[in-house]
Amino acid sequence: MRKLMLAALALPVLALPVFGTPARAADPLKIGYIDPLSGGGASIGEGGLKTFQYLADQINAEGGILGSKVEIVPLDNKTNPQESLIQAQKAVDAGIHYITQGNGSAVAAALSEFVAKHNSRNPGKEMLYFNYAAVDPILTNEKCNYWHFRWDANSDIKMEALTNYMKGVSSIKKVYLINQDYSFGQSVRTEARKMLAAKRPDVQIVGDELHPLLKITDFAPYIAKIKASGADSVVTGNWGQDIALLLKAAADAGLKVNWYTYYAGGAGGPTAIKQTGLDHQVFQITEGIANGGHKAAVDFEKAFREKVKLSLWYPRAVNEMRMLKAAAEKAKSLDPVKVAAALEGLEFEVLDGGKGVMRKDDHQFLQPIYISSFGSRTDKEPFDEEGTGWGWKEIARIDTAQATLPTTCNMKRP
Repeated sequence: MRKLMLAALALPVLALPVFGTPARAADPLKIGYIDPLSGGGASIGEGGLKTFQYLADQINAEGGILGSKVEIVPLDNKTNPQESLIQAQKAVDAGIHYITQGNGSAVAAALSEFVAKHNSRNPGKEMLYFNYAAVDPILTNEKCNYWHFRWDANSDIKMEALTNYMKGVSSIKKVYLINQDYSFGQSVRTEARKMLAAKRPDVQIVGDELHPLLKITDFAPYIAKIKASGADSVVTGNWGQDIALLLKAAADAGLKVNWYTYYAGGAGGPTAIKQTGLDHQVFQITEGIANGGHKAAVDFEKAFREKVKLSLWYPRAVNEMRMLKAAAEKAKSLDPVKVAAALEGLEFEVLDGGKGVMRKDDHQFLQPIYISSFGSRTDKEPFDEEGTGWGWKEIARIDTAQATLPTTCNMKRP
């Protein structure tokens, strides 16, 4: 008996019966999604939330990130900077180390500053801010921040590409600018004026309007001004309900001009364009197109639409989530400090094909971008939008090297 007891004591722990406490599964990697889920931006925010949840499900089906499941935590900011800070603090209190946001550059500026201050005051508890759509150039220039990474092209890069296309359209003679009255909209109007003057000095700016963000319910008075100006083209950075209602008012008034936009493809935009009857006269600049033809993107779009019942507004969100996984695997860690270091300079094959890079100097992702027009489709454009029967058609592709502008960022690193 003594020999048996000694033999049992000599057995390794792993040989003991499995009645004890099982090993704990890896904690989930929580990402706080801080965007509007109520108010004027709710339709856009809900679409973004469904996109990130779909991407999380995809990653989890493949085993997660370093064995951790990804969980998207929705935090409604009502498109308000102060409310966004409250939601960011909720994320901190919940132990969340990653947040993502896209709608509203004023919100983005507040979150970027919040994260920078939090990280300086709480070493060892750092968080990262992933920006998928707030494109004010200041965020990666004068107010750049080591803890902020942006996956959308900033508005200056977009305007550079858009005006490069417009300069070759000889029919453009009179342009009307209409934008939302906050930092992003002001940046769009300023750069449009500057770049058109440099590239097409013959073009006349016949109107320059700013309006409150997500407050206007009837754009008829604004459309009347555009009509009266004699404009043949409109340039706008409007997004959310502001672009959908603007185009709807144009349809109601029978305004027949060309539209050069940043976000006409958002919720309600395609339906309003179809109502205008402007077949391939509404243009948009994006980092991907459903009808671009790249097989990986087409396959993703099909699966996404079947599951989510929306078109993919944010190819950049796909790039963001996939790059998070790549950076964590490169760092062999989910520690935000190590992931941030791994993201700097990271090159990546983007969803719609081609190389992108997270520029180390300012944390601006540089990637191919596209100009497309919305209208009737051919067999080469399989996807329509919002049941209209119309779809986006590629007009121009700008490769990464040409979709790049210098930065004035003087980044302070930890």
